[in-house]
Amino acid sequence: MSAQILCIEDDKDIALAISMVLRRAGFDVVEAADGKDGLRAFHAERPDVVLLDIGLPTLDGWTVLERIRDLSDVPVIMLTAHGQEADKVRGLQLGADDYLTKPFGNAELVARVQALLRRSRPARPEAEVYADALVHLNFGAHEVRIGDEPAALTPSEFRLLAALVRHAGQTLSPDQLLEQAWNDPLGVGPERVKFAIMRLRRKLGQGEGTGPPIEAVRGFGYRYVAPPVGWLPNQVPGQQAAGQPDHADGAPDPAAHGHHRAGREPGPAGQAADPNSRS
Repeated sequence: MSAQILCIEDDKDIALAISMVLRRAGFDVVEAADGKDGLRAFHAERPDVVLLDIGLPTLDGWTVLERIRDLSDVPVIMLTAHGQEADKVRGLQLGADDYLTKPFGNAELVARVQALLRRSRPARPEAEVYADALVHLNFGAHEVRIGDEPAALTPSEFRLLAALVRHAGQTLSPDQLLEQAWNDPLGVGPERVKFAIMRLRRKLGQGEGTGPPIEAVRGFGYRYVAPPVGWLPNQVPGQQAAGQPDHADGAPDPAAHGHHRAGREPGPAGQAADPNSRS
């Protein structure tokens, strides 16, 4: 069965040209002319790849991308007439997979769609389980629990966490994570890893840019540090624990956290325990 492409583009001439090129390449194409119709088509058709213009009526491309990412990890290629770095960075932050700057060539369009389809093919399920004091991950069932709560991860977030816990304690470079979590040996860009780590940290209950169990090793990459045996999370997923470091590079703030090293249990509110006080 042919892959289905959803093209959300308000310019009729561009939409027609894209549809003709993709149909000639053997794809099924569904078109939508504004953001609301695009979301309706996305829910109804469940496409394999989405081509998404930024400057859409009713709902702009940024809003549509956010809503798609709330529900799915389907590959999304953003279409823009500007190609400005700020737009690309914003798209990566929101979860876009690729960019095409108008005007673009027919062969490039088809090649990028085909590349995303190759990278989005699911890997063979594995009957393995990883568990520590915080995370329980079933590789075969693609299920994650944080403490006693299920965590709703997108497929790429699951693969990213799986790559990290498989190499717990080891530092993986952005290129290694791109290859393992996105099957992207050419590397669309290390910024994708940075923003994906930020989203994953929030879902692990760390808060944006905090430290363990996912640490940033400046100049090298990221590593997962398993919590010690007997450690219990004192927060629900999505909320930052008291005493956890709050720097984007994973390093604790000495002024706020009493010079604690990553992985050690701080006292109340991250301060050193007062021998004269009761916990």
